[in-house]
Amino acid sequence: MKLETFFEKFELFADAPDAVAKLRELIFNFAATGRLSKFQAGDDSSDGLIDALLETKAEHGANGRRVRTATEVTSAVDRPFVVPSHWAWVPLNEIGAMSGGMTPSKGKPSFWNGDVNWFSSKDIKSDELVESELKITREATEATRLKTYAPGCLVMVARSGILKRTFPVSILRSAGTVNQDLKVLCPYISGMERYLQIMLRGLTSFILESLIKTGMTVQSLKYEEFEQQPFPLPPLAERKRIVAKVDELMALCDRLEAQQQERESRHAALSRAALARFAEAPTPANLEFLFHKSYTIAPVDLRKSIITLAVQGKLISQDADDEPATELSARIDSIRHSMKAKRYALVAEDEAPYEIPMSWSWVRLGNVALTSDSGWSPQCESVSREGTNWGVLKVSAVSWGVFKPEENKALPLGMDGRPGCEVQPGDFLLSRANTEELVARSVVVEQTPPHLMMSDKIVRFEFPDLIDKAYINLANSSEPARSYYAQNASGTSSSMKNVGRDVMCHLPIPLPPLAEQHRIVAKVDELMTLVDKLEAELASVRTTATNLLAAAVAELTNGKEPLSA
Repeated sequence: MKLETFFEKFELFADAPDAVAKLRELIFNFAATGRLSKFQAGDDSSDGLIDALLETKAEHGANGRRVRTATEVTSAVDRPFVVPSHWAWVPLNEIGAMSGGMTPSKGKPSFWNGDVNWFSSKDIKSDELVESELKITREATEATRLKTYAPGCLVMVARSGILKRTFPVSILRSAGTVNQDLKVLCPYISGMERYLQIMLRGLTSFILESLIKTGMTVQSLKYEEFEQQPFPLPPLAERKRIVAKVDELMALCDRLEAQQQERESRHAALSRAALARFAEAPTPANLEFLFHKSYTIAPVDLRKSIITLAVQGKLISQDADDEPATELSARIDSIRHSMKAKRYALVAEDEAPYEIPMSWSWVRLGNVALTSDSGWSPQCESVSREGTNWGVLKVSAVSWGVFKPEENKALPLGMDGRPGCEVQPGDFLLSRANTEELVARSVVVEQTPPHLMMSDKIVRFEFPDLIDKAYINLANSSEPARSYYAQNASGTSSSMKNVGRDVMCHLPIPLPPLAEQHRIVAKVDELMTLVDKLEAELASVRTTATNLLAAAVAELTNGKEPLSA
């Protein structure tokens, strides 16, 4: 397959994650390894270029370090991958002079806010060098002997967290200096900067694998090895053809990317319109628009919309024959009064986050629950329990919308479990401690193996038969409930928030008649099944596109890794 054919068939791969980015990487790699153009009669010999490089290097003066010359790069070990036989292998230090920079003293105000560009890795955006955030004075460059580089030099990140992802190479468009995280390669022969940028971009995976050392928080370039590393160099005419071809293909990539963004923007607008239309009039006809084949609404947005409409009373129509929620609440209150359960203040009008149907009523979670309790957190083993031995549930068992009994820790050998803390089918559980996003998430336990206990970070609520626990779970999962918990959770770190049981009991709940609770739960289950099916279809489309992309790349590279010999 040719690259041109790859572009023609790109729509087949477009749904693969980062398809355009992978295409760009492939183009750069092909360019740097000699698979993008062919030798033509009349091309200049690389030998003459090497002679010119040596002469130009001599004019610039030696840097004091002993380095290998092009003629010394002879063994296959020195040549890490195969290139066309008419290309030459040249150590980077013979192509240009490499040096770096530093940070002038922050304690000297006269060194800063000048007119000299002072670049850092923060100034590299998508492999392009933008205007420097900070500028220094000429006094700073003279006092610290900071070299000012001319336009046309190549700026590379040599030490930064950026290197965990890529190896950015930018062409200096305006004169300036750099800090200690950057290295600058100034070619000995002018006009080579774009080709060198392409070459270094194309060898990113090789550079990251072979020439980067990893630290605790950052990665850095092995500078001494890097400047002596042999790099491939084609004849001048072929270099020009490579640059022209890469620029042509990058323009095609830009257009593909623009088309994808336009399509995604159009689909997003259609998705928002479909969601809004369904929210205003949740009819079966408008429901069809949510699953329209011409665009895709993210499953997570669909699920949020379905729950929102469900707890607002807009998902199904009301039945005048249903017992109103006020009477239902009164019956529940009578049961709770006989149990001497704690009563909580009524939901004030200004506390209700939205309007609900006339047959509904705003109640506190604590005023429709009969009891609540939490579990036990002894010092447990770091592994899950074996078989039906006693175990303590982690908060992750109740944080993801479904009960996950496998998320547990084993009790130490010889320690007895507490039957009163054991989870039973039908339990309604909430986590009282978790991240900001997951704290106070809830589940209804459908089935559970025996001998699993709640930890003290899990709260269990018991409800009368007049309440559908699955509906309460929906209400607790809705956006207004999430906002309520976010406002009332304690803890300064977003990675660990706490919600007390009293806060849970004060949660405002929009309560429908019992029969409508059942109908809402059934409708939500029906729609969530459709969303699950849609999500599976989307995953299948992405998998197919990813496999097609991998197969196309394999065909382009003859089944080998881009840099393999």
